[in-house]
Amino acid sequence: MAKRHYSALSQPTLSMSELICKTLDHDATDMLIDKWLEHRNDAYWEWFQGVRERKHAANSLRRQVLVWNKGDFLPENIFCRTVDTGRLIPLDRTWSTHVYHHRSMQDRKLSMMPVVFTMLPELMMLRGMHDLGCDDVYIIVTDMKRQEMDDVTEYFNLVCRHAFGRTCKPSMENEIQYNHMRLSHTLLKQRRTPCFPQIDIAFRAILHEKRPPFIILFSHQTTSYSQILFTHPLFVPSEEIFFDFPSGCPNPCCNDDCEMIRFPRRGVEGAAVLSIKRGRRNGRKVRSREMCNWIDCNICFNEETSQYPESSEGSQSSADSGDTPTNNGLVCSKCRLVKYCSPEHQKKDWEEHRRVCAKSASI
Repeated sequence: MAKRHYSALSQPTLSMSELICKTLDHDATDMLIDKWLEHRNDAYWEWFQGVRERKHAANSLRRQVLVWNKGDFLPENIFCRTVDTGRLIPLDRTWSTHVYHHRSMQDRKLSMMPVVFTMLPELMMLRGMHDLGCDDVYIIVTDMKRQEMDDVTEYFNLVCRHAFGRTCKPSMENEIQYNHMRLSHTLLKQRRTPCFPQIDIAFRAILHEKRPPFIILFSHQTTSYSQILFTHPLFVPSEEIFFDFPSGCPNPCCNDDCEMIRFPRRGVEGAAVLSIKRGRRNGRKVRSREMCNWIDCNICFNEETSQYPESSEGSQSSADSGDTPTNNGLVCSKCRLVKYCSPEHQKKDWEEHRRVCAKSASI
């Protein structure tokens, strides 16, 4: 088999990458979450307390929502509406993190745990927003400074908009090659590791082979930030919820522009969203679905209907009442946040849903 050659316009594969991949499994993630809860960051703690004081409205059945109604400050008591299935699930669902880094970090025996720990609250939020396709999170570790991170983000926007899964026009080919050469020269001159071609190979190969909802470019430069690049506007956190999310900076005197992790607090407007072509060989198109809240159910409801029948006294009593669901599902009348295909699935989900079910605020 002929060896593939790398260029700015050809599709690379992960086998071409010289970066080392370190995987932190679900158990490692659980350990990091326990450590983060033990050494609680005041800024994030105060933000979650603010979330608890906000009352969700009864019309939030389809909107992004973050709810903490009952219990102590634990991931299993904080629920998030998923953007892909519309389910309300707790933040205790863990993930595996694949960290791609330069071999010099391995030579110095540097652990990848601090990389994940640095952005653990953000990863918990992003994982909680996705029911499917987010069991694996991908991070590329760099040492780029702020302007370099800005330029690389703009480059990947350019490539995805004109060349990723598309036939690139000659004029855009020249622009992509020019910017690739410029970034390669800049990072080489500053002795950045990894070099830009290796960042480009890993980034575009992950996009093509893994099709994640987002990729993170991490920078351990103290004067820079880590960028989250989303692959679809649907995957971006809602401004309505995250407008005051902490910046991650430990300096109490910093302003909103000082971000260690560029977590979008202004919705799509403030996010780095890649224009990824989907369909056919480029993967399935992204659709927002509304599914039965029981995690093992595959029934999807009609998204165009806005009126739903209600259960009698909340999920548990509704499940016991024997109510017959319609084609549009059965909504918990107490919290009005979840929807089921049948009383049986309401009853099966009650053990989890009872941790969040509370009377909703008036519209």
